[in-house]
Amino acid sequence: MKLPRLDMAKIRAVKDKWGTLFQVMLGLCLMVLVFLAGLFVFMRVEGWGFVDSFYMMVITLSTVGFGEIHPLSEKGRLLTALVIICGVGNFAFIVSSFTRMLVDGHLHNLLWRRKVQKRIDKLENHYIICGYGRIGHVVVQEILKVSQDVVVVEADPVLVERLKREGIMHIAGDATNDKLLIDAGLKRAKSIVTALTDEAANVYVTLTARQLNPGISIIARANDASHITRLEFAGANKVVLPHLIGGVRMAHTVLRPTVTDFLDLAVRGHIDLQLEQLIISATSVFVGKNLMDSNIRKDFDLIIVAIKRAEGNLVFNPGPREELLVGDTLITLGRQSDLQKICEFL
Repeated sequence: MKLPRLDMAKIRAVKDKWGTLFQVMLGLCLMVLVFLAGLFVFMRVEGWGFVDSFYMMVITLSTVGFGEIHPLSEKGRLLTALVIICGVGNFAFIVSSFTRMLVDGHLHNLLWRRKVQKRIDKLENHYIICGYGRIGHVVVQEILKVSQDVVVVEADPVLVERLKREGIMHIAGDATNDKLLIDAGLKRAKSIVTALTDEAANVYVTLTARQLNPGISIIARANDASHITRLEFAGANKVVLPHLIGGVRMAHTVLRPTVTDFLDLAVRGHIDLQLEQLIISATSVFVGKNLMDSNIRKDFDLIIVAIKRAEGNLVFNPGPREELLVGDTLITLGRQSDLQKICEFL
């Protein structure tokens, strides 16, 4: 009969995940083994019954100082001494490990992670951000202005500590780990943004996300225009090149400073003006009406900049006779209060 081989890689992975708590659990397991070995000694070597052997092990390992229930043989005394040495040494190991866990804050971190995981498990249609670097940080902060349902997956311990200080739900670890993405609620998420610096990691996360949740919206970061096709083939809905966007924005600031300033004010919310997308549902009062008859401009003081049809066509600066259909997305400009008011009719 072959004994099962220990998978040291798995053991090291568990040790890294649970930290000092792994040492405490290991000590408790060893204590159980010592206890069972002592029962064997008293029941087989000395011939005692289970109750007497159990009681003897309790008073022996607890070192309360009671005497033997029955006289021990010479061999039994030697084995009992070995049990005492192993038991007391193991107990000291458990106490030291538990003390270290309290001092280093491992127990607090473990309880905190469990609390965060419970919050994540309750989320539906939330946003997952892979990477909290320069790009990921901006993405998270912008989403938080609209929704608190954001989960960040980050491996850097420094950034993980920053996320904890800022009170942002997160999972510490490599975003290319399928289990971490599932723990982040990938199968229930509305959208995932992969903003990792490693191009290959972004491709892998995109592939995994598309496989585990075919209906999720995936926005991927690319460092080179030649990688756009690769990410789109992997399943990304949108591929963003941060350096390209930054360069175009700087050029527009030079060429059209007033337009750029206006967009900054509208997008960043420094004035009571906002660009928003509104989707027309099947029960909307606007279905089948043209822009003039809908009275959107008159009743809600909103400007329709463009209309995106359900099939993907985009109508810029639509005329007054443009008909509104089910599934249309209206790109609107107006005050926040008016945008909230029209939502009741969509």
